[in-house]
Amino acid sequence: MAKLQEGPERQDIPEAGEEVDTSQPLSQEAEREEILRQLEEKTQESQDNYDRYLRLAAELDNLKKRQGKERTELVQFANESLIKELLPVVDNLERALEHGREQDAPPALVEGVEIVLKGFLQALGKFGVAPITARGEKFDPAFHNAVMQQEDPEAEDQTIIQELQKGYLMHHRLLRPAMVVVARNPRGNATRVDVQA
Repeated sequence: MAKLQEGPERQDIPEAGEEVDTSQPLSQEAEREEILRQLEEKTQESQDNYDRYLRLAAELDNLKKRQGKERTELVQFANESLIKELLPVVDNLERALEHGREQDAPPALVEGVEIVLKGFLQALGKFGVAPITARGEKFDPAFHNAVMQQEDPEAEDQTIIQELQKGYLMHHRLLRPAMVVVARNPRGNATRVDVQA
């Protein structure tokens, strides 16, 4: 058998089963343009990813702020239902005090009820509960519940002339509206108020 001559290996001869690239090798200019195109694609992709990162970071920051606000509100208003249940007790103490003064009750009893009421209101104040000022104010349906409208030539139209039950706010949010009587001045342009039954 004849021995094949050994020589330098040729890289350009494909082996069996290997695909042959029939395209011409890229010129340096075409290769440069291809690299620039790929660089531009990657730069755009990088910018898109950075923009997406910034949006997600802003959304995460907003979510943290919203959750913090919700947590604060939850803590502030956690006792709201309990305090609503205690407001009738305050009403009864105020009525007892008023009745005691009208009936000339023993001064020690009136003073005792005053002290209890004052302590109760101070305790509620620690939880952000404050009464709504109503008498003499202009009627505001956001804070007042009109149960009656009464003609009064001395009062300004739409002014509260009597408070039947105090209203309360808790951290500047309405806890209970004040039940009031609203003046209707027959001399002026009297405005009708929707009265709640």
